[in-house]
Amino acid sequence: MFLKMWTTKYTKQDLLRWINEADRIIVGAGSGLSAAAGVAYSGPEFEKEFADFIARYGFTDLYSSSFYPYPTPEEFWACWAKHIDYIRYKQDAKPLYKALRDLLIDKPHFVITTNVDGQFRKAGFNPAKLFEVQGDYAYMQCSKACHDKLYYNENLVKEMVAKTKKCRIPSELVPVCPVCGEPMAVHVRTDEYFIQNEEWDKAYQAYASFLDGSQGKNTLLIELGVGFNTPSIIRFPFDAMAKNNRNFTLVRVNKNDEGAFFENHCAIKVKEDIARLIL
Repeated sequence: MFLKMWTTKYTKQDLLRWINEADRIIVGAGSGLSAAAGVAYSGPEFEKEFADFIARYGFTDLYSSSFYPYPTPEEFWACWAKHIDYIRYKQDAKPLYKALRDLLIDKPHFVITTNVDGQFRKAGFNPAKLFEVQGDYAYMQCSKACHDKLYYNENLVKEMVAKTKKCRIPSELVPVCPVCGEPMAVHVRTDEYFIQNEEWDKAYQAYASFLDGSQGKNTLLIELGVGFNTPSIIRFPFDAMAKNNRNFTLVRVNKNDEGAFFENHCAIKVKEDIARLIL
């Protein structure tokens, strides 16, 4: 499809050309895309918003706060409610996501993402063309997956935040499963109990169908801010598709310059800030 080579001197005009020349486009998005968009898991804004929690627990970013061994459920949910509210509900659709939507709007496309912040939905991407593999902060589930229903959490999260005192929520707000009585969990993949329900399966099948329909067509794989936390979801499959399909071209955008999985130069590597390339 395109000449596959290793260099970093590309611009938005190059991206527009690749998009225009493609028949179909698959976007693989990782946390680097949201970071470039301004969804901050660390830094001054985080430090201001989470000052009380930082002082009490000593974590330095929201990612590490997710794995902190909180001594009580009241403390666990106080921090998680703040986390969810800050990332999922207080953040409007970022201009970078809207710009990406506009670049793709006239092309058959599909998005697979490990992000759980809801930015694709907020920016107006078609949910039927979106596979959020790792879940969504906006939902809770039974921590033991005794049933597959997901529960929208905005009202409860905001009540928890409003009633948090000294980094604790009232005990009566601690959510428990209405079926088995076990604790509830955020619907984010952390263990074997992550729920892949009918809606998850439907999104997976839609993605698989789009991949099948892309065989033999000029297909552009745009990988945005994908690292090595969960490479088997996007990075390694994109590498394999670019290697094994002569009509597929992989454009890997990552300012941290993380190398390709294969040594045969199967990707166009763009060592650039995602926002500078798209906005």
